[in-house]
Amino acid sequence: MFKKGTKLYSISNGKCPRCHEGEFFEHRFTYNPRKITKLHDNCPKCNLKYMMEPSFFYGAMYVNYGITVALSIATFVLSSLLLNLTLLQCFVAIIFVLIVLAPINMRLSRIIWINMFVSYNENRI
Repeated sequence: MFKKGTKLYSISNGKCPRCHEGEFFEHRFTYNPRKITKLHDNCPKCNLKYMMEPSFFYGAMYVNYGITVALSIATFVLSSLLLNLTLLQCFVAIIFVLIVLAPINMRLSRIIWINMFVSYNENRI
């Protein structure tokens, strides 16, 4: 399921969607706001241009929205059913989870977005 050649491999390892060799992000995971979304201009291995067109990653906002909604619902259900928190406490828990996971959501949404448009090609290495 997470083997090389699958979209999940590229997404989970932060690799180029075409060759699965080059790094997608310039920096490993960080909470530094200046480094969270820094991408290489091109793949270091296959030279795929990551910014295919101006404002290409604006579409990743829709993916981020979906992830945020799913996290919010999951947090609400878990905190209300399992922890028996009040409604206000549930909303505080949701806000906390969304703030803590914001950098992960931003990176994940970008890599998912580009994987929707670029497929693996083992001959491009």
